[in-house]
Amino acid sequence: MTRQHLVEVKRYRFSPETLAEIETNAYAANNWPLVYILSDGTTRCAYVGETTDTLARLGTHLKHPRKRSLTTVHLVSSERFNKSATLDIESSLIKYMSADGRFSMLNGNLGLSDHNYYQRDALYSRIFREAWDRLREYGIAQRSIEAIDNSDVFKYSPYKSLSADQQQGLIEIMRSLVDPGFKHIVVQGGAGTGKSVLAIFLFKLIHSDLDELDLREFSEEEKEVRDLLGQIKQSLPHPRMALVVPMSSFRSTLKKAFRNVAGLRPDMVISPSELTKQRYDIVLVDESHRLRKRVNLGAYFGGFDAACAALGLDKDRCSEVDWVTRQSDKAVFFYDPYQSIKPSDANASDFDDIKSSPGSTVITLASQFRVRAGRHYVQFVDDLLHMRLSADEKFSSGKYEFLVFDALSDMVKEITQRNSSYGLARLVAGYSWPWISRKSPDLHDIEIGDVRLRWNSTTVDWINAEGAAGEVGCIHTTQGYDLNYTGVIFGHEIRYDEELDQIVIDRNNYHDRNGKQTIEDPNELKQYILNIYRTIMLRGIRGTFLYACDDSLRRYLKRHVESHKSNVIAFAAPGKPLEPYVNAVPLYDLRAAAGGFSALQHVEHENWVAVPDGMPVGRNIFACHVVGESMNKIIPDGAICLFRLNPGGSRNGKIVLVECADTQDGDAGSRYTVKEYQSFKVRTEDGAENQQILLKPRSTNPELTPIELSKEDDEHRYRVVGEFLGVIN
Repeated sequence: MTRQHLVEVKRYRFSPETLAEIETNAYAANNWPLVYILSDGTTRCAYVGETTDTLARLGTHLKHPRKRSLTTVHLVSSERFNKSATLDIESSLIKYMSADGRFSMLNGNLGLSDHNYYQRDALYSRIFREAWDRLREYGIAQRSIEAIDNSDVFKYSPYKSLSADQQQGLIEIMRSLVDPGFKHIVVQGGAGTGKSVLAIFLFKLIHSDLDELDLREFSEEEKEVRDLLGQIKQSLPHPRMALVVPMSSFRSTLKKAFRNVAGLRPDMVISPSELTKQRYDIVLVDESHRLRKRVNLGAYFGGFDAACAALGLDKDRCSEVDWVTRQSDKAVFFYDPYQSIKPSDANASDFDDIKSSPGSTVITLASQFRVRAGRHYVQFVDDLLHMRLSADEKFSSGKYEFLVFDALSDMVKEITQRNSSYGLARLVAGYSWPWISRKSPDLHDIEIGDVRLRWNSTTVDWINAEGAAGEVGCIHTTQGYDLNYTGVIFGHEIRYDEELDQIVIDRNNYHDRNGKQTIEDPNELKQYILNIYRTIMLRGIRGTFLYACDDSLRRYLKRHVESHKSNVIAFAAPGKPLEPYVNAVPLYDLRAAAGGFSALQHVEHENWVAVPDGMPVGRNIFACHVVGESMNKIIPDGAICLFRLNPGGSRNGKIVLVECADTQDGDAGSRYTVKEYQSFKVRTEDGAENQQILLKPRSTNPELTPIELSKEDDEHRYRVVGEFLGVIN
């Protein structure tokens, strides 16, 4: 049966001659709201817009000096479109096409719509996904939405909707930029408050044409934003601007983000030392707490001294903060004092001096965008590390996984599973082991029990590097990045003294040489190390897992953070031994995805798990993990579930475990999913009946859609392995 599409995508040449052909499009001819994409495959430039008067809008674009050189127009239309929907889909296309990288976007900053409207999640998110697939078919888009969602280029795109907090911060920054009385702006905010997004948004805004801006998001403040931007452009029609990023890895990521945006170039993102090459009208400094002074610089001593000499500064009394103020007419510092993690970082007093000077203004960001648990989690982590929690205070959130593990092997397994399901799940550790694999790649750096791991094999964009999921990152390769899940290993340099009731630091087990040289005060070293753990514990969007090498520290963490439960221990009654097929069944190590199909797996018998009283036990009963949110109305993410092997009879309406075998290579393993089974007869175009099978989600997330199989697929490639009997943990 031919599936009815929710959205239609039509391609035309973009020229005056083909406007007549476009007029035959029913949606274009009848003033129906639609979205259009102008593009050119040679120059790889594109522009996205929405309109209810297609012909007039395209005619205007044909007269525009930049857009008339584009060669193709795609019309994205649907009988279900309304003005709110097209505004939303236009915004989404701009964001995703910019991050996809196929085209450089000509759009100026939009006040990208992020409001709710009728059936936005239930229907229009599906329409956008279908439109994206059609655009991939036409070659306008390349990568999947899921891959783009996890990309740093997407996260740091300038095409973002700003929160009210960020909008107000943007306006205050712009006011200071046009006020001759201000030279320095300090934007303070903790990890995850959107400092980087705001910096990039501002950079793009200043490089956008006034007539290309649609600042509808700013509503009442739109006129002020336009007026302020007009004043900036009047005084600086071609501003010399730079975005300074102290950390080389994060700098590389932001260069990629700038590469796909018209008006921006990768060379606008620079290191602090590049400030010596010229003076700038405006300098933005992201992660400014990582600007350096002349302490523990290693091989960088020479470069630091040369830069100071070129700028006429005393190398022993200045820091890179002074380089910024010397080389800019206006400087904007995005700053978090709690992310200073080593003695080479500029002194907090340098920023205090700037903030207290008469030519400075301070702006504070408070909203939390990264961690789903919000500001409560951020404050809890800070209190946990600084021992400010009451004896019985424990973290609780239905939106966030925060767990302590007794076995590192269990945490590694869970991070691997989360990476398979969501991507961007990484192990990160304190610098408690020498980096021996750097020179001897065959050796392991971290050995804990039977777990052997290596540090990050690259220092540039490690988060996204091939093989990163099997390695361990450090603070230097993760600061500034977002992860879905973080598995944090507290090393031997940090422990808990039960007699003193204090977290203490073992200097000899801290192996970042440049992180401890010149530090004589143990409390100063302790604060740097606590800042490191605080920073890496704030990377995870969906969850953070903890393992501590020190038994006492692990016990302290478990006072306040829920423990990951061992599968057998969690269900076995005290003193009651497990008897296979009497009160226990096999627990297989497959991770069935409650979403799409899981990654390829070879399934092995992992352990025995106790079965609660009243549930069936037998040789045809088994258990496995179910992960993901697509069945969360019935099965929680990560639950261990009971199944009956090879169920007979009708499956309609039942929840089943389905295997997708790789028929091309018998050694490649299989994929698994858990869904509600529905089958029904459908009539084909030639009058014959065929069986259609849907694997349906039962989720609170309305965006999740059924997996559609044909009868032929069911027989030859897909196999129902088990019938769901219930959740047992």
